[in-house]
Amino acid sequence: MPWERANSKVCDRHLQRLAVVYVRQSTRQQVLSHQESTRLQYALKDRAVALGWEADRVLVIDDDLAMSATSAVARTGFQRLVTEIGLDHVGLVLGIEMSRLARSGKDWYQLIELCALSGALLADLDGVYDPADYNDRLVLGLKGTISEAELHLIKQRMWNGRLNKARRGELAFPLSSGYVRLPSGEVGFDPDEQVQTVIYLLFAQFERIGTLHGMLRYLVRHDIQLGIRLREGPDKGTLEWRRPNRMTLQTLLHNPAYADIYAYGRRRVDPRRKDPARPGTGRVVQARDEWLVMIPNVLPAYITITQFEANEARLAANRARAEATCAVRSGPALAAGLVFCGRCGRRMTVRYHTQHGHNLPEYMCVREVTNYGADKTCQLLNAACVDAFVEQQVLIALTPAAVEVSLDAADQVVAERAELEKLWSQKLERAEYEADRARRCYHLAEPENRLVVRQLEKEWETALAAQQKLREDHERFTRTSPRVLTAAERQTITALASDIDGLWHARTTTITDRKETVRAIVDKVVITVIGTTERVQAMLVWAGGATTSGELVRPVQGLEQLSYYPQLAARVRELAGQGARSTAITRHLEAEGFRPAKRGKRITEPTVRALMRRLGCMPDRVQPRRLAPPGEEPGPDEWWLDQLADELDMPMGTLHSWIRCGWLTIRKETRHPYRVIAHADQAELAVLHERRTRPPGWYSRRLWADSTDELTHPHS
Repeated sequence: MPWERANSKVCDRHLQRLAVVYVRQSTRQQVLSHQESTRLQYALKDRAVALGWEADRVLVIDDDLAMSATSAVARTGFQRLVTEIGLDHVGLVLGIEMSRLARSGKDWYQLIELCALSGALLADLDGVYDPADYNDRLVLGLKGTISEAELHLIKQRMWNGRLNKARRGELAFPLSSGYVRLPSGEVGFDPDEQVQTVIYLLFAQFERIGTLHGMLRYLVRHDIQLGIRLREGPDKGTLEWRRPNRMTLQTLLHNPAYADIYAYGRRRVDPRRKDPARPGTGRVVQARDEWLVMIPNVLPAYITITQFEANEARLAANRARAEATCAVRSGPALAAGLVFCGRCGRRMTVRYHTQHGHNLPEYMCVREVTNYGADKTCQLLNAACVDAFVEQQVLIALTPAAVEVSLDAADQVVAERAELEKLWSQKLERAEYEADRARRCYHLAEPENRLVVRQLEKEWETALAAQQKLREDHERFTRTSPRVLTAAERQTITALASDIDGLWHARTTTITDRKETVRAIVDKVVITVIGTTERVQAMLVWAGGATTSGELVRPVQGLEQLSYYPQLAARVRELAGQGARSTAITRHLEAEGFRPAKRGKRITEPTVRALMRRLGCMPDRVQPRRLAPPGEEPGPDEWWLDQLADELDMPMGTLHSWIRCGWLTIRKETRHPYRVIAHADQAELAVLHERRTRPPGWYSRRLWADSTDELTHPHS
């Protein structure tokens, strides 16, 4: 026997250390079913004693039972073995065969190298090997290579067998809720009617609501649970009702089995994402044309293939990506996700800024900035003008179909209540059955056996309490949502439909409802700002492909951006030349239809005075707005704020915001009315002029780049 010839390699320095018996099985099934192999591995302890070790000097490491040897990452037993060898505590390592220790070349050669450095021996049923000896090392290397190749061949045979069976549609896999496997091996509907009703209701509500989270809220609001058949354990096959959760609903909607499609290979393992400690990780969802097997008309269907494809498209569109429309959210931007840039053709994003406690949206095309580092956005405009145009066109389109919409809405409410009523009746029927079964079990027990009778009595009382609670909940639901609409409810729906505008602006109509309505009939809105003016060309593309065009007016930063600025300036010069004061000029401009840059209701006198100063037509007799009282004049390099605003050619509001940011050095008068005086020498004026010419968003980009010198030291 090889063990008898091994004594020549075992010496005293080996016997002074531990002999380690490494025990491993690959799966839990092997541990339970192949116990003879486990006993044979534990018996190696006697082999160590036969080689000269004392029984108390033999260490058995069996931490890796039911663990694969493909990697050492999750094998705590193997890691412990390597640690003991590295600490020079081990003289002999025993395994029934080399594949028990490692099936990975990396782990195997690491073990051999450590044993050679520490002088430890390796042993299996064939003999004892010294890794420091060249011939033994050659044999050990060959055994490790064979173990790794053997694992590869086993996996390859199993994979080919599974794939071949899947191509015939005969490979069995765990079934989702709503399906059971018949004794013949075929897949059929779950015989429980309530389980089927819930599945049908799920798909119907997703088609109506359109979002996964919205469907989850609907199920929670109506206390609807999913029927799940247990897949393992002593109660395998038993129906269990569980709360719905997001992951379960997402898996259910993506499962092609509900559309009568047998699919295999929808997910594949990416080695870069796989965690060796977690066998189920690293799976990546494949596109439909990359599935290994797809056989239609094999399974009973809850939905059609067309519905399944529509659900997949809706889920993909709900994802927050630049190329997707994304799900409807609660922001006030009505056309969010539908607006496209007319210059570059890309989807425009929404940006919100707060003003007086309200979130004001803007549509902006930032792809050139984010992708190519451009200095300014492609287009940027206030969302109010676009949303007003979309709202107007949608209401015009909905008005002719108001009556039809009202009838459809009434029918939809009745159908939804009928589905819920059917589910309630099934719940009540199940509760009645559970209570009756508990009653029968109680009466079948022997009255003298109080140990059993007391427990059955508790179960009966629990079932009766659950039945009573369910009846009360059903009565409450019936009172709030009767199955059939009353005449008053139908009249209310018809009245609302006849007043589409009132319904649209009603308090009960949320921004989410409005967005859903817009997305149902509008594909996209293409906008193009004409130059840098206030004029915007808009084209609304309807769901059927028809288009509606219009021209919008947006707010702009300054009067110079207005398309009619030359006419406005000429008119101001003309009136000023006639000797008109700013008050009279303001009245003339308002009467003639001129509007300010910010799209306010009317043009104001301060705006006219600023324009007159800019045009150089301010009458000499008109004094500046702010006069210093006698005895106090601004000192050298000091300015009144209106004078500094004229010098920088900027609005007073912007100048005040600079003061709040600390970008100006100011002081107040020493006496009433305590007006503000700014200090700005020639160097300071140069800095302010440069800041005035910077594009919008410049400081935000500086913050993101962690370059805050300009913000913390604005005068440097």
